[in-house]
Amino acid sequence: MAAPEDSPVVLDRREGPYGEVVLRRHGALLQIIANGCFLMDTSDSRSERLLIDAAYDALDGRPEPAVLIGGLGVGFSLAHASDDPRWGRITVVEREPAVVDWHHAGPLSGLTRAARADPRTRIVRDDLVRYVHETSDTFDALCLDIDNGPGWTVTEDNEGLYAPAGLAACARVLRPGGVLAVWSARPSPEFEGTLWNAGFRRVRTEEVPVARGVPDAVHLGVRPG
Repeated sequence: MAAPEDSPVVLDRREGPYGEVVLRRHGALLQIIANGCFLMDTSDSRSERLLIDAAYDALDGRPEPAVLIGGLGVGFSLAHASDDPRWGRITVVEREPAVVDWHHAGPLSGLTRAARADPRTRIVRDDLVRYVHETSDTFDALCLDIDNGPGWTVTEDNEGLYAPAGLAACARVLRPGGVLAVWSARPSPEFEGTLWNAGFRRVRTEEVPVARGVPDAVHLGVRPG
């Protein structure tokens, strides 16, 4: 039988607009679970850092680029972007009010305190799928980390984001030469093909090895222009 300290402890559980979302502690780690699906924890930020850095590098030195981050999560992507003075405006879109609350006045607040105080940062409570279809703002980079990958979405509503129409909406909010970076729990050659077919160029995949199983991946594509 596992010792009590080896079992996850639920810190908060809420019914959000897209179902149940849970924050729990497992030893030293904080974990986010959505509708029973493990999303992320605070164990390793390498792939989130890669998501931000690879997007910046693909911009070829563009001064003070504006970045849109899809998903606040445990805050690794936001914190890493804020740590880099080369970024200009940093906008984060998060659809779960509970996640935003956990960062403002909950167990995740320490991970993003400095980033949230950064004058470049703005956190928007909205659904990313709706946001890319409706916003009038444009960005130099769009970094997506709202699912476990193009083929493993948290909710069915997100599936269309990785299809041609959804990728066209992503391209709509990107300035010419802007970069789309998509986090995935596994590489997807099929999604690379979808990016090409949607009109993105310089499509490639960067991988982050993990202790067991297939590597995490960041898929990248550049809007022509």
